[in-house]
Amino acid sequence: MAAGHFKEIQFPEWLSNVVLVPKPGEKWRMCIDFRDLNKACPKDFYPLLRIVQLVDSTSGCELLSMMDASQDIIKLCWLPKIVKK
Repeated sequence: MAAGHFKEIQFPEWLSNVVLVPKPGEKWRMCIDFRDLNKACPKDFYPLLRIVQLVDSTSGCELLSMMDASQDIIKLCWLPKIVKK
């Protein structure tokens, strides 16, 4: 603040609190607390469609594509490391 880069303002209803945290060395990290802003934002709830509605919505389609990657994600952990020669 002494260098004039930041200016303190007072808008407590809409302000996200900014905190400067020292990093190792002479650098600073700017952290923002969005909790007050999240409380002020309206909540939108979009429930997932029931499976019957999802299946019915595919009727009449010429092309249907599905992907189940749940098992493949687990397999990635078991792949041998690729070593460049």
